[in-house]
Amino acid sequence: MKAKSDKTTNAAKIAKTAVSLPLGIKSILVPIDFSDCSKKALQYALPLAKEHQASLTLLYVVPPVYGAGEYGGFDYAQWEAGMIAGGEKELAKLVVDGVRGEVPADTLVRAGSPAREIIETARSLPADLIVIATHGRTGLKHVLLGSVAERVVREAPCPVLVVRKLDMIQNLEATSQRHEVY
Repeated sequence: MKAKSDKTTNAAKIAKTAVSLPLGIKSILVPIDFSDCSKKALQYALPLAKEHQASLTLLYVVPPVYGAGEYGGFDYAQWEAGMIAGGEKELAKLVVDGVRGEVPADTLVRAGSPAREIIETARSLPADLIVIATHGRTGLKHVLLGSVAERVVREAPCPVLVVRKLDMIQNLEATSQRHEVY
């Protein structure tokens, strides 16, 4: 038990040190796929944005459907348009429910490879920080599906904060206490 407690304490100290450095954060990009993991990443990004007086950009990427042309009667353009419209609606709801007007927030919807679109959006904004969730897939799922977060970390034009499923915390209200340097 004690080892787990010490490990948690050390991780918290590292996180506190990392986010309290003067990074000049004014624009934070938060990729959202509407999973619980990505919504938790938004919960991490919100206090950072408040502390640094930064704006948030929530990005939803409609992934391509591979092999769509092989099935007769499938209208890919119509499907993609529906996904984009649905993404815009869900992002708007997430801004109201998740951001609650606490910081300036914009939404973007793109279609394409999620990692590539996240990286390109970070360049074009430009973003000072990306806060992204990882689903923590391992083994064959990781090999077959790849890791969007992993590719973003390797190729992003700015720092990336990766929120792992195990790291997600329930209560982020003590923001100032979390961001002290030890």
